[in-house]
Amino acid sequence: MLTVLFSMGILVWIVFLIDGLIGLRKIDALEDADKLENGPLLSVIVAARNEENQIRASILSQLAQTYRNVEWILVNDRSTDSTGLMMEELKKEDQRISVLHIEGLPKGWLGKNNALYQGFLKASGKWLLFTDADVKFEKEAFAKALHYFEKHKLDHLTVAPNLSAKTFWLKSFVAFFLFGFSYFKRPWAANNPKSKVGTGIGAFNLVSKEAYSSFGTHEMVKMRPDDDLQLGMRMKQAGYAQRIVTALTLVEVEWYGSLQEAFIGLEKNTFAGLHYRVSMVFFAIFGVFITNVLPFITLFSSDKIIVLLSLGIILLSGIHYVMVIKKMTIFSPVMFLVLPVTALLFIYSIIRASYLTYKRGGIMWRGTLYKLRELRDKE
Repeated sequence: MLTVLFSMGILVWIVFLIDGLIGLRKIDALEDADKLENGPLLSVIVAARNEENQIRASILSQLAQTYRNVEWILVNDRSTDSTGLMMEELKKEDQRISVLHIEGLPKGWLGKNNALYQGFLKASGKWLLFTDADVKFEKEAFAKALHYFEKHKLDHLTVAPNLSAKTFWLKSFVAFFLFGFSYFKRPWAANNPKSKVGTGIGAFNLVSKEAYSSFGTHEMVKMRPDDDLQLGMRMKQAGYAQRIVTALTLVEVEWYGSLQEAFIGLEKNTFAGLHYRVSMVFFAIFGVFITNVLPFITLFSSDKIIVLLSLGIILLSGIHYVMVIKKMTIFSPVMFLVLPVTALLFIYSIIRASYLTYKRGGIMWRGTLYKLRELRDKE
């Protein structure tokens, strides 16, 4: 049984490897793009809830952009800390900033999605950039992104940032997440005009206002905790021109401050990413264990065929891991050596998120409980 399973696993990894090898080459680095010095108005929409420790540094990095024709719409989503006050202080420092305070949450909306939508209603630009309150930008990020956007005649551009992490185990967890995301979601397919596979990243979702409006705005994903990903996926499925690029030296975000924060943060979108299905949870756990944990154990089997098959899986997955990490991060590919440990941590995060979602009857996100029944109804 194990021989058949591992033999099939090798065939699957060969397919993944070929697909990744071709796809990753099609992901450009935004650093190589030219700059747009002057052009139409860009509306940057930042939704924030209780981000007093992050938002000032993020906005200041944006105000220093070389592309100057920009307006900022800062949306304070029911914050209970000094986020709103800091937004007002930033508004005094630059007249291009406007602030919108949201006091209540409309029925049928998740907080962040509603905040971004409300920001859009106030936007005047030709382009809309949806970004988070903890993202930091180098001064040429906007100029390069807008030139790339125009050059390729896009409706949507998403940017993979440098996901910074402080500790070794957090880095290895982030690296594994990107590794798994790569073969599960195949983000490079967004760059294929013939493909219906799309993607989106919350740190940087740039859309034309015309395309975003005709698509249906955030109303189309208003109950999705993974709104950034869903926005990109659904726009691509609807036929809009889309690309993903990397910007590892231009855009940076500290995904989470610690491994524990990562587990908590993934509570909101892990189960959503598995379509709120228990069967998908078991399939994900089984798949991760069989492909990323078991071969490292059976490597010590007394059966030589099993050992050889285990080595084959480890080698193929290792090549894929190195390709993804070198393309999408600044981390060391050497972290592959602890892959089975980080895979087990990821399995734990899936179990934890799914259990807590069922226990609470929904997802807890930024202090608000969203009922599982409502989330499923909007799936």
